[in-house]
Amino acid sequence: MIKKSYERELEKLGAFEISFDMLKLSEKNEKHLKFLNAGRGNPNWINSLGRLAFARLMEFGVAESKRTLDKGDLAGYVDSKEIAERYNAFLNHGDEVDVFLKKIVEYSADHLGLDKAALITELTNGIIGNNYPVPSRCLENTEHIINAFLQSILYGKTDLRKKTKVFPVEGGTAAIVYIFDALKHNGLIKEGDRIAINTPVFTPYIQIPRLSNFDLAEINLLATEENDWQIPDSEFEKLLDPSIKAFFLVNPSNPGSRSLTDETLEQLRKVVEKRPDLIIITDDVYGTFVNNFRTVYSVCPRNTILVYSYSKLYGVTGWRLGVIAINEDNVFDELIKKVPDKKKKELESDYSIVTLNPSEMSFIDRICADSRSIGLYHTSGLSTPQQIMMVLLSMTHLVLENEKDQYIEGCKEIVAMRYHNLMSTLGLPEDNSDCNAKYYSLLDIYQLAEKSYDKDFATWLRNHFEEIDFLLHLAKEDGVVLMEGVGFGATPGTVRVSEANLADNDYKKIANRILSLLKEYHEKYAKEKKDK
Repeated sequence: MIKKSYERELEKLGAFEISFDMLKLSEKNEKHLKFLNAGRGNPNWINSLGRLAFARLMEFGVAESKRTLDKGDLAGYVDSKEIAERYNAFLNHGDEVDVFLKKIVEYSADHLGLDKAALITELTNGIIGNNYPVPSRCLENTEHIINAFLQSILYGKTDLRKKTKVFPVEGGTAAIVYIFDALKHNGLIKEGDRIAINTPVFTPYIQIPRLSNFDLAEINLLATEENDWQIPDSEFEKLLDPSIKAFFLVNPSNPGSRSLTDETLEQLRKVVEKRPDLIIITDDVYGTFVNNFRTVYSVCPRNTILVYSYSKLYGVTGWRLGVIAINEDNVFDELIKKVPDKKKKELESDYSIVTLNPSEMSFIDRICADSRSIGLYHTSGLSTPQQIMMVLLSMTHLVLENEKDQYIEGCKEIVAMRYHNLMSTLGLPEDNSDCNAKYYSLLDIYQLAEKSYDKDFATWLRNHFEEIDFLLHLAKEDGVVLMEGVGFGATPGTVRVSEANLADNDYKKIANRILSLLKEYHEKYAKEKKDK
């Protein structure tokens, strides 16, 4: 029996911490059913070409190092002289992976204007990780390639590739932390400031502002299923309040899994026209799962900090590959110049240890410096092998040029099938609009109870049990782990299902187990009703 006191204690934790606790219950579930964890959004697919290219490029890097010193396991350094010729000679032009490595160089030269020898040298030194990242923020050629990738998948028809600076970081979560820290350190947000959050949203965006280190006042811009998870005009009007310093959103949303429509983006653009000082942070990790996706950054480039992660699309959560992108012409640099004189002097003193012109140091470079407490700026930056993996994954898409990316289409098909299996088995209508990424599903247990039985039962369930009770019983009895929606800012009674990390048919099983547990609740309800 699950005690109410235990449930109350669990509710003090974050949504992810609650799901971790439920893992223990579900693995030893009472019905001895197959353990099904649809809590976390870790994909169960990978991009193989990028990984094979990484291994092959590493082989070339070691061979190059042995050219200058070869004493057993002791090798030397990479000599860039005539490296392009040796690179071509090394590659087997009948091998798929080697052909891809050759295409990378050709594409970069022909479409991005990069020097072949310089690129090959960067790839080679980067893959073996024999030097600190130089420049610290991002390797030179790597920045061009990442930007070309972001242009293709996120920027749409708005040409921002040559106007954007990027900072590769240890996944999207590190990006969030670095941005919050740099915003506070530079006086762009301070304790007690008001910020707006598009809810429901990824839990850390709710939790971090509440920490004593920030102590920010949150204003919710609520999106609902009834409004197709779009932000209504009435909610956008809240952003016109000049006391609101920043607006945070995930697009497509997590857990709603819907992208903003062109109409919604236009409304945000109009808000920014009236609020040119508004700071926007958009987390676009699920953008590639939406057809014809458009990032907020493409609509409001001056005001927006873009966060992207390779983890969900390419199955590299363990690699920790994320990126922060900011336009060269941005409001953040302007706002820093307008901070009070006392704060301005503090900042100039802080950054003077890493630059002779601290007042001219761009915000994105400050984020990089702050990520290592400024004093260790000279050893900051993402590890070079991680940066090269970003290049290789980006290039699996870019070298296709005008061809359809079958890998990305395949990923979309995977989550679409799982979404269909879940919703059709539950007997719920499917949303097959272009805005639905289908990476997650947010289910309202009370609505499902009403649809499966009647309104009286749904009311009884709402009055007697919260979603935490439902989730704990689903784990303990049926071996299924889902996440509660309240932790994401969703309405009570909602649970999140990840369509990323289980076999296709497992989503039918999850649906059936949800319906089975609802039946048990209904039997209890019917008995109570009869006993009255």
